[in-house]
Amino acid sequence: MLAPQLAAVFTKLQTLSTSDHASVVSMNIFVALLCACIVIGHLLEENRWMNESITALIIGLFTGFIILLISGGKSSHLLVFSEDLFFIYLLPPIIFNAGFQVKKKQFFRNFMTIMLFGAVGTLISCTVISLGVINFFKEMDIDSLDIGDFLAIGAMFAATDSVCTLQVLSQDETPLLYSLVFGESVVNDATSVVLFNAIQSFDLTNTNPKIALEFFGNFLYLFLASTVLGVVVGLVSAYIIKKLYFGRHSTDREFALMMLMAYLSYIMAELFYLSGILTVFFCGIVMSHYTWHNVTESSRVTTKHAFATLSFVAETFIFLYVGMDALDIEKWKFVNDSPGTSVAVSAVLIGLVMAGRAAFVFPLSFLSNLAKKSASEKISLREQVIIWWAGLMRGAVSMALAYNQFTRAGHTEVRGNAIMITSTISVVLFSTMVFGLMTKPLIRLVLPHPKATSSMLSDQSTPKSLEAPFLGSGQDSFDDSFVGVHRPDSIRALLTTPAHTVHYYWLRPKYTLPVRSQCDNYVHNLMPSPL
Repeated sequence: MLAPQLAAVFTKLQTLSTSDHASVVSMNIFVALLCACIVIGHLLEENRWMNESITALIIGLFTGFIILLISGGKSSHLLVFSEDLFFIYLLPPIIFNAGFQVKKKQFFRNFMTIMLFGAVGTLISCTVISLGVINFFKEMDIDSLDIGDFLAIGAMFAATDSVCTLQVLSQDETPLLYSLVFGESVVNDATSVVLFNAIQSFDLTNTNPKIALEFFGNFLYLFLASTVLGVVVGLVSAYIIKKLYFGRHSTDREFALMMLMAYLSYIMAELFYLSGILTVFFCGIVMSHYTWHNVTESSRVTTKHAFATLSFVAETFIFLYVGMDALDIEKWKFVNDSPGTSVAVSAVLIGLVMAGRAAFVFPLSFLSNLAKKSASEKISLREQVIIWWAGLMRGAVSMALAYNQFTRAGHTEVRGNAIMITSTISVVLFSTMVFGLMTKPLIRLVLPHPKATSSMLSDQSTPKSLEAPFLGSGQDSFDDSFVGVHRPDSIRALLTTPAHTVHYYWLRPKYTLPVRSQCDNYVHNLMPSPL
């Protein structure tokens, strides 16, 4: 009686063992490919056309093609694209490091323009793309798509690829363009995800002004609440490290607390159905300005390089991942009978992406220039062209939203949904390869000699010095007259010099740093000398 049951158990164990071994083999190959991307990216560092994201994408495509041949056309990837893996594990370190390393003076100097592009511009782009697909797709042989799908497509393709933007623009060579395009892309991604979630949660069969107002109110709440949550978590981390002084015993605890609280901000945002992207971005900004200055010198070096390394590996992983998944045979087999339709849908989407971005970049730049008095602060027409072009790239956010809308657990059996998935893959590949490759040469052509401004010279790499004002005017760092952070004597003092006096509550005074340095030296002297 027990023999058949035991045999069945052993068979299941063997199957599990084979499956586990296959997973180990896949992970080995994937990690080896990551190493190859890093080595090849380093060799192509000086190339004016290539960058690491495009290198990883090409390697992913090539590897997917090899796997497709070896498997006899059954599969092209080692790992199945998962939106949970992307949004929960890969995107947070990228966005956090962007906020942690961003040049805050440039970012907050152009804050209103960035918000205008990122929030209002995304709404305009989403509207243009949604109206376009409603009109064009009716003429094509695409079934099973409703008004909710059309609006979701608008939100999907309104999302600029912030990861690729980091690769093609230089924060040192073109600080204004980098600040505008990257800041806008982060807010843009957050706005697109909020829009996408709102579209899925609302009943769009019966639209009326009340629903439109509720939609706008919900969007505004998510936007503001996400930002506030990120700022609060960043300030809490600064206060805890300031009061408890972990550096007396272990610098590892300082770094661990910073990393975990940064990730906690993202998870808390997802827990409360807010935008994790906005939350972790502003948490990174606050941590770089307050928390980073309360840790020991060794922890400052560790955190700066560790966060940058995590972000770099996640970026490479994403593009390698996307490249391999692009040749997934399961999705392409549904469009074999009508390849022309898939090509036409991709072409229409690329055209609408370009039109949707142009519809807000140039008008909103004009409005932004009206509010600026200095001619040097205005966005020139040449810079507007670069901003328009550099924001045309679509990436993993668009793919993740497409998988969420048109697949179930990464699979689809509906022809219309398969066409949308393959078209999204085509748009991502085309925009990254073509627009991404052309961005650097276009900048050199349109802006051959970007002039060095005072902000470029004074705004050094962040995180910055202890006394740097968060939103203050002037230089990014104080001079010696501001040594030590003083307690405000009155409400009037707090209101007249808020950027200086508010530091009292979040920053450790500078006079304590030599004491800490002596402690570090004392511990170092107790360490045995290496043999």
